[in-house]
Amino acid sequence: MITPAFDLSQEPDHLILSIRVPYTRTSDFDLYIDGTDLKFFAKPYFLRLTLPGRIIEDGREKAKFDIDKGLFTLWVPKETPGEHFEGLQMLTSLLAPKGSRSAKPLVEEVSTECSERVGDNEDEDEEDFDWQVEQEIYTEKTEEELRALQKYGFGNQRCGVFARLQKELSDVIDIKNPEGTSAAERRQARLEAEASAFSTDHYLADWFEDGEIKGLLKFRPWWTKLSPSSEQEGESAVPFTDDEKEQLRKFTNRSYLLDKASRYQAWLSLVDILLAYTYEVRSTEGEHNVETPWTIRKLSGTLCWLETYSSLQEVLVSFGRRVLCYPLYRHFSLVSLAIHDTAKILHSGKACVLKCLLDIHRVFRENEPAYILNDLYITDYCIWIQRVKSKKVADLAATLEKATLQKTDLELEIDELEDAARIVAVEEEQQASKRAPVSSDDSSSSSDSSSTSSDSSSESSSESEESEAEEDCTESKEGGGGEMFKDNPPEPQPSASVSPTPQAHTSFSAEKRREDALPSASEGSRQLIQVLGERVAEELRISPDSSHKGARQPSSAATETEGTSGRSSGGTLLEPSPRRNPLLIVQTQQDPDDLEGDSIS
Repeated sequence: MITPAFDLSQEPDHLILSIRVPYTRTSDFDLYIDGTDLKFFAKPYFLRLTLPGRIIEDGREKAKFDIDKGLFTLWVPKETPGEHFEGLQMLTSLLAPKGSRSAKPLVEEVSTECSERVGDNEDEDEEDFDWQVEQEIYTEKTEEELRALQKYGFGNQRCGVFARLQKELSDVIDIKNPEGTSAAERRQARLEAEASAFSTDHYLADWFEDGEIKGLLKFRPWWTKLSPSSEQEGESAVPFTDDEKEQLRKFTNRSYLLDKASRYQAWLSLVDILLAYTYEVRSTEGEHNVETPWTIRKLSGTLCWLETYSSLQEVLVSFGRRVLCYPLYRHFSLVSLAIHDTAKILHSGKACVLKCLLDIHRVFRENEPAYILNDLYITDYCIWIQRVKSKKVADLAATLEKATLQKTDLELEIDELEDAARIVAVEEEQQASKRAPVSSDDSSSSSDSSSTSSDSSSESSSESEESEAEEDCTESKEGGGGEMFKDNPPEPQPSASVSPTPQAHTSFSAEKRREDALPSASEGSRQLIQVLGERVAEELRISPDSSHKGARQPSSAATETEGTSGRSSGGTLLEPSPRRNPLLIVQTQQDPDDLEGDSIS
């Protein structure tokens, strides 16, 4: 027989049952209603439910079948109108057969002195927990007793699991030999591992540069957006997806024989797991990634070290230490907010807790080594939480809200580290403030000196240019043109040893700069400078021999100059040069006869 997908809801006077039964005939439905029992049959589907309240069959029931969707909806009247049925979302517990709700064994030996008190407190869930630590006188245990205590898992009911899974051991938990390590040894090893893993650099980096962490603190996870439940006062309306409902139907009903100490540890381990889950959801902003299984199990001492806690404060200290040692974001504000989120989840009711556990179950189920943790803890928690009283969850939420966690409780010297970092930061700021005026004075003095030097250089250059211009003007007025060169010939310079090309360009550009640098010169001087620039631009030079290397044929201007001077062709020639050369004067040796002729004439 196939168990169909179903969903339950309620109205003040009716219980509404929706069953998905595709590919069935409308005439093949059988329905049985008797008190808390409801049975439905439509070949090949069979559904049997044990309800939290009583229903009756008095003619007010009605049904509707949607052929297209294959959905059968049934309205069954309540025996007591207005009664609220609790736990209709706990599908796994509703599938349990009648009489299997009690976890007590079928046969129990009762002593004579206790026989009179049998039945006084048969329901263990009705006991009120005192969340304070119980004090007991310490007694030494024998080696055989210690070996018998090496258990783990939900309610410390499992042992020998990792003896068969040595290959997966290191990928799931951090403890090396869980079968032969006592609870005290596990805790000591966990504390040592956390102390060695704590990084001051990483913590201070997140403490100073907390831009991303501030964004995570503002994030609102899904449990903060729940609306109040209209069915259960003080709880939130928690919707379940189809996949979550399907997983609830797949769970097998189990009975758990837990004594008072085991139940207490089960509640504390549940808080530890929820703390790790809330941190992971906030740190990823609700988007699970490949690191999600690692983060949840790494932050939970229960899942990573098979830890068993004895008080709620131990749970908070363990979680706070692990947050500051292992994940990407290591900030104490995330620890405090995770505690607040967990209290919010517990206040929202066991349906909200169940939804968180189902999400963890799905994450571990999709991860290859982490699925073992489902078998050890999460599956049992998903089944167990459906059967506990809502009052227990509310009491635990109130206790968690009152709990406080300080940085000094973590024993990682966080306060001292932060104080030292503040002192260093203040000293660096003071040194930077001292260096700032000195550097500004240096820069201002250097700028002043550079401006002064540039002004002096500009003044000297302008004075030299003015003097050169005045000399040029004087020489041009006295000799004029080429006669000046004859009367005051400069010293001859071999043209072969001079590289005229860059000098010509430099001289021309210098003349232009001089012309621009004399705004206050007279108009005559300006014209003279312009004439000199044009002469330089004509690129003329005087060479001692026209046949030297690189010389060209004399131009017409050179021929006229030669005829005018009356000198032979072997004398000085004036010829144009293709290169940009300044005007050069070369003095040649004259014959004594010419000198005498000149003197006679």
